[in-house]
Amino acid sequence: MIVDEREVYTPQEAISILKISDSTFRRLIRKGILRAAKIGGQYRILGSHILQLLSPSLPGKVKRAYKKVVKELE
Repeated sequence: MIVDEREVYTPQEAISILKISDSTFRRLIRKGILRAAKIGGQYRILGSHILQLLSPSLPGKVKRAYKKVVKELE
C-alpha cells in the first residue's frame, strides 16, 4: 500500500499499514506517539503522521526517498 502524506486514513487502514494490533494503535495515540483526530467519534490519521512514525528522525529525507520509489513503481 502506498501512503500519501496528504491522505486521511481510518484506524483500520493505519493498522494495516503499520502492521500493528488495535490495542497497540490505541496505545500509540494515548501516549501521543501517533497523532490522530477524533471526528464523529472515530479516529482519522494523516498520512504524513504515519510516515513520520515510521521514521521520526528523518522526515524530510524519508519523504523524498519515498516519493522517488513511488515514481519508479509507476
